[in-house]
Amino acid sequence: MSDASLHHVVIVGAGFGGLAVAHELAGAPVRVTIIDQRNHHLFQPLLYQVATAVLATSEIAWPIRHLVRKRKEITTLLGRVKDVDAVNRRVQLDDGGVATYDTLVLATGARHAYFGHDEWEPHAPGLKTLEDATSIRRRILLSFERAEREIDPARRAALLTFVIVGGGPTGVELAGAIAELAHHNLPGDFRQIDTRKSRVILIEAGPRILPSFTPELSAYARTALERLGVEIKLGLAVSECNDHGVIFGDQHLAAQTILWAAGVRASPAAAWLGMPTDTAGRIKVEPDLSAPGRPEIFVIGDTATINAWHGQPVPGIAPAAKQQGAHVAATIKRRLRGDSAPRAFRYKHSGNLATIGKRSAVIDFGWIKVRGWLAWWIWGLAHIYFLIGMRNRLAVALSWLWIYFTGNRSACLITQGDQPPQPP
Repeated sequence: MSDASLHHVVIVGAGFGGLAVAHELAGAPVRVTIIDQRNHHLFQPLLYQVATAVLATSEIAWPIRHLVRKRKEITTLLGRVKDVDAVNRRVQLDDGGVATYDTLVLATGARHAYFGHDEWEPHAPGLKTLEDATSIRRRILLSFERAEREIDPARRAALLTFVIVGGGPTGVELAGAIAELAHHNLPGDFRQIDTRKSRVILIEAGPRILPSFTPELSAYARTALERLGVEIKLGLAVSECNDHGVIFGDQHLAAQTILWAAGVRASPAAAWLGMPTDTAGRIKVEPDLSAPGRPEIFVIGDTATINAWHGQPVPGIAPAAKQQGAHVAATIKRRLRGDSAPRAFRYKHSGNLATIGKRSAVIDFGWIKVRGWLAWWIWGLAHIYFLIGMRNRLAVALSWLWIYFTGNRSACLITQGDQPPQPP
């Protein structure tokens, strides 16, 4: 058969879910097109370590073309999807390009959600992309640089105050990493300021941090963060973010660095298809992960919502996206063999993990709970295992070991054309 006669699978998004589909289709009689608005696959679980100057960008991201270079049936397109013509099976790109498909997989991920206050985003950026990570790293490091030259005590205090909104895994990991940076890694680098006087404040609207973990592990994480110097504010929702700081409850806190880790919203894929969504913009998919009324379209990862975990929604984490991708690929291969009977997706949970600084973590496997330094080593080994390529595994492992034993972070770089702070 010529390539043109093969079943054409178009995958929008080269995250964990999209790449899992492509990987599992190896050897099937298909041709595959991957479309992504960026040219790299990103290992998002370690994105906060780029934002806090632990790792370099190249250690957690890989060019998509390089990852699939040996798969001659795969074509990679760099482009941003504008719309989907489901009737004529066409994906429309914003530069006028078009890709036709026989089967479409939407794995387009999510962005941060501000609960109706999108005007807060410039003041409180979230963390979903490499650009987000390097921008946040820039904000953090520039705050110390400007504080070094600031003579007004109040403005200096605001520059040395770091607020993280949201007490889930991302918020906890950011808070722990920033606290260690300020209190342990940077004190010897500055002359006019004592970075150990920095305040790192984690604000969570709920009654406890890490609500997806058991109460015991949540309490341990709180104690571990407070031991690092993090101030935790519970039961108080943020009502304002601006250039001067945040308002939560009835308190105003002056801060120049505010980071958002409180919620996510799905990509506009639902609008492309005109599909109903949940409150986070995710498409309510069929049990086999296909779009309602469109069996030739599958929606996976953070773009979809489905109660396939003991009747509960599947969590928006990397293992879930990879499992969904494998399920979709298996469905496509069965259909090509003439078996069109739908099989329901069932999510198998491997556990919840969160790290707290460089010597502590919490892990909930369900049947066993681990915390402390042992959990940190398990967390590190698990993340190194899932990185792509031996070079990256070695680079990340060496970076962690170097920081663990010396306390020095080699990625404290201010990039992207920043101008130095102006004299006070």
